[in-house]
Amino acid sequence: MGVTMDARYEGELHCTLTHGPSGTRIHTDAPTDNRGKGESFSPTDLVGAALGSCALTTMAMRAADHGWSIDGADAHVTKEMGSEPRRHVARLLVQFTMPSALDGEARAFLENTARTCPVASSLGNWTAVEMTFRYA
Repeated sequence: MGVTMDARYEGELHCTLTHGPSGTRIHTDAPTDNRGKGESFSPTDLVGAALGSCALTTMAMRAADHGWSIDGADAHVTKEMGSEPRRHVARLLVQFTMPSALDGEARAFLENTARTCPVASSLGNWTAVEMTFRYA
């Protein structure tokens, strides 16, 4: 069974998105480099945010399976747009800060998990993804 989401155009390049199962709402605005005011996430910003949160969530699941914790880990995502052959998310740079207590085996396993999370696996050839990991 699929998950439903609704989008409503509110005017002035703003949309309200509603998550069907929970009713949670978020808002989007076009980015400042494409006629928007930048007052909220742009739709393409959500792609970057989805990648960061998906990688963290997937790593947390797999870490728990092995008795490891990634509590306090974070992801800093930078999105770069491209214009050829048309406007698209060209590059996502993701910098993870992970707990230093993870050993070499855990680190390698979790880094691979992040790189193969569902969102990363769903991005097409036009989007380069670069992930770096820091352990602090």
